[in-house]
Amino acid sequence: MRYRLIALDLDGTLLDSTLRIRRGTIDALRQARGEGARVMIVTGRHHTAAHAYWRELDLELPAICCNGGYVYDFRAGRAIAGDPFTRTEARELLDIVRQHPIEAMIYTDEAMTFENDMPHLAATRQWSATLPEPLRPRLDRVDTLDRVIDEARMLWKFLITSDDQRSLEAFTQAIRARGFACVRSSRTHVDVARAGNHKGRRLAEFIASMDISARETIAFGDQENDVEMLEFAGLGIAMGNARPEVRARADWVTGSNDGDGIVEALRRFVLARQSWENS
Repeated sequence: MRYRLIALDLDGTLLDSTLRIRRGTIDALRQARGEGARVMIVTGRHHTAAHAYWRELDLELPAICCNGGYVYDFRAGRAIAGDPFTRTEARELLDIVRQHPIEAMIYTDEAMTFENDMPHLAATRQWSATLPEPLRPRLDRVDTLDRVIDEARMLWKFLITSDDQRSLEAFTQAIRARGFACVRSSRTHVDVARAGNHKGRRLAEFIASMDISARETIAFGDQENDVEMLEFAGLGIAMGNARPEVRARADWVTGSNDGDGIVEALRRFVLARQSWENS
């Protein structure tokens, strides 16, 4: 089977534990592109937090961001497709957030906004400081998220975080009862999007516009928010570090993100043998 599109999650998949893309992975993706495959980032991240990796890989295709909430064209500098929350939905969601001992961020058209610092922001800021100014993600502290909901043009995603698993589970149940899309993106993070938004749906819509079939698509992921994408793709590959329930839903399990998991899978399913034996 010839795969024409390679869809890549970022955290826990394309990125290792230090938030870097391994050199061998960069080389293998370059070889795959040289053989005709196209590469696309499909992430839960805001586009400003994916831009540096898009540039590092020298990609051409837009990125699918916020778990399928929107497609962002870096060349044009704008979202070209998407389904944001309505202000009414966002206010309802924020009301539920206030009822639980959790912290929230709202991803808007321009930035990731929050009221209180969260532990994971320290790592994000440390990584951001290594980037040139134009590639640094927007992290905006605000007095109240209510004002963000009133003023932002687009409201793409709520990121919920807590170290208390019972609090996260209680919040998740409350949100799902209201019909919102709600998935784990890590042990301490829950992503909430508008109903119907997920990576699989947005990827399906995008590749249809390119006349690429699901059968010609190979996708990589590691978390619950990747499952729909892995199941949609002709070949869904879970990383070795993926959650057990994600590995169970994939077609193939490769090595970890801290090893050569992506390289191993590309060599097995995408790259011509001569291209990597001579590399």
